[in-house]
Order: sequence, then structure tokens, then C-alpha cells
Amino acid sequence: MSAKTSIILCTYNESHHIKNTIVQIQEIIQDLELIIVDDNSTDGTKEIINQINQDKNIKVIFREKSRGLASAFLRGVIESSGDYIGFLDTNMTESIPQFKEMINSLESNNDIVILSRYVEGGSDKRKLIRSLSSKYFNILCRFMLRLPVKDLTSGIFLMKRRVIDEVTFLAYGHGEFFIEFVENAYRKGFKIKEIPFLQFTENSYGTSKTAPNLIKFFYHGLTYTIRIFSTIIRGIGNKKKL
Repeated sequence: MSAKTSIILCTYNESHHIKNTIVQIQEIIQDLELIIVDDNSTDGTKEIINQINQDKNIKVIFREKSRGLASAFLRGVIESSGDYIGFLDTNMTESIPQFKEMINSLESNNDIVILSRYVEGGSDKRKLIRSLSSKYFNILCRFMLRLPVKDLTSGIFLMKRRVIDEVTFLAYGHGEFFIEFVENAYRKGFKIKEIPFLQFTENSYGTSKTAPNLIKFFYHGLTYTIRIFSTIIRGIGNKKKL
């Protein structure tokens, strides 16, 4: 019996992408549970979701008073029932075909699989300032947290359900929550696999919630850095308790 895969989409004003993303995910993943958490979109995203929400394997949560990627992802996890749980940004459709390989990697005794720009074969074809900033930020992450993981910010991953049952997940902030999550998973001995992200381009993040312009790009860089230090401090505190 094949494993059931829950994919979480966290949406806010994604009317240009949401329908195509849903269709592609349904074509690629066989035993699929799709969970959409929308943070009160105002551009027609909700209407599009309602139009296509005739599939019993799609769960939709419309949040009116809450907003934030980390908390939206946590809500999706709570609603999920799959053996595997995954996430991708809604406009990054070029990554969807690689979920087949990610599922195969989990079936090959890995616990978390990350699409990585920085392993052999991976690429980042965005503007130079963005690609270099991300690359050196990830080097800083690895150095400060003493992690072997090369790409902590690609934003696309798949994991076994038992990981979320065992690993601390602090659902605040934006995509930086994943840095702390991976650090905790690694310390608890879960096996993390990176496979090459083949098509990470400017179009991937051109209209993204994460980096729609350089000001927000560097703002999020600051919040990610703060999260690194928070992770280190919490780790020291947990060791003292032991």
C-alpha cells in the first residue's frame, strides 16, 4: 500500500498561481491530500479555490483574523492525515515534478527531504544579489548552527509524519521557522536528505510573499538571522535543563 502524501499550500493573494499549482500537484502525486490555508486573500484567490474545491481530497481553511506563513503551515499540519507531509510556495510550480523523487527518497529510509540549490546539480538562477545573499546566508547558518544541511531556505520539503510528532515546532514568523525545525530534527537524529533543486529562477520568487522586492528580501534576511540566534540561545537553555 502506497503512502499518503499531504501537501500544504499557504496562500495570500495567489490568484495568478493557485489553479495551475493545484492541477500540477494532482497530476504528479498519486495518493494526495491537498490542504490549503488561506490568510484572507482579497484578489480572488478564495473564489478560485471555492470553484475547484469539489475534490474530497482537498481541505480548505480560510483564516480571517490570523496571518503568517509559519502559523498557516502549522494549521495545515494539524489538518493533515498523510504519512508524508510537504510544503511548497504556491508560485513555485517548476518544483512540483521533483516531488516524485522526494517521495522516493523518503521511501529509501530518509526522514526529511529538502530541495537544495547548493548540492551538486542544484541551481539558483535569480539575480546575482539575491542568489549570492542566499548562498552566503546559508553558509552562515551552517557555521553557526553546526549543521551539515546546505540549503535551509529553499522553502520546499517533504517529511515523514513521525518527524512532526517528535520535533519542536515554534510556529511564528515567516519561512525562518524551518531553520529551527531542521536544527531540532538533526539534533534528534532524524536523517535529512538534500536533492538538487533543478529550476530555481527569478520567476520562482518574482511575486512571492517571501521576496517581492529587495527591501523585503533583506528584511526577511534580518528576521532569519535573528531566528538563528534564538535557536542557539534556546539550545543552550535546553542543555542547561538537562
